[in-house]
Amino acid sequence: MTRIDTSKPHPARMYDWFLGGKDNYPVDEEMARQLLTIDSRGRDMARVNRAFMHRATRWLGARGVRQYLDIGSGIPTEPNLHQIAQRVAPESRVVYCDNDPIVLAHAEALLRSTPEGVTDYIQADAREPEGILEEAGKILDFSRPVALSMLALLHFVDDEDGAYELLHRLVERLPSGSYLVLSQVTGDFDPEGAAKARAMYRGRGLTLRPRSRAEFTRFFEGLELVEPGVSLTADWHPELGEAVPVAGDDPIPGYAGVARKP
Repeated sequence: MTRIDTSKPHPARMYDWFLGGKDNYPVDEEMARQLLTIDSRGRDMARVNRAFMHRATRWLGARGVRQYLDIGSGIPTEPNLHQIAQRVAPESRVVYCDNDPIVLAHAEALLRSTPEGVTDYIQADAREPEGILEEAGKILDFSRPVALSMLALLHFVDDEDGAYELLHRLVERLPSGSYLVLSQVTGDFDPEGAAKARAMYRGRGLTLRPRSRAEFTRFFEGLELVEPGVSLTADWHPELGEAVPVAGDDPIPGYAGVARKP
């Protein structure tokens, strides 16, 4: 069994803490609280991102998407993606992927599929796209459209580590009619705070790469962005879900987008 490393924080467990979960460790809470000193709305960011996943999945399901590959799924927090997708269409098939052993320990919650559908979990690093696709292909039919989601994930992969190339290798395997669903933190509204957060991550041996709107939009090159295009995460089809109350009037610093592969 893979050992859970509690000597340094892990993004999936910090995200769990921000969402009010219990599957995290003191080292995760410590760093999360330090991030709150840079931007006190860390919990709001996590909840806004989670709500975007719900809305995007409803949007995709309404357009006939029945297969989902969610890379960087994180620790299960209900409702999970498969629960949203299978409420729209019980026959939906969902494959989750993450690299934190604590997610694996709770993967049973991700496998409670409807009888008509299927859910599965892959323990793998996002930087191993070929292995992920090979395993996912045991559940998903890559001759039919697949929705690939990488939510709040790519800001943990720096440009020099091949973030754009990694995404391209995944998208090029998707058939026509598939969709890409992304969200990402940005420093556009507080460059100084973003630089401090990045330095904090670096000091713990972790990567954080906030991206500008233009840098984020680059991930969708060659694809057809659906309306409203790249937007603030909270502004992507808000009518598809309940509003997430946030502190203050300043925008939550994250972008989101959904695009179709021609």
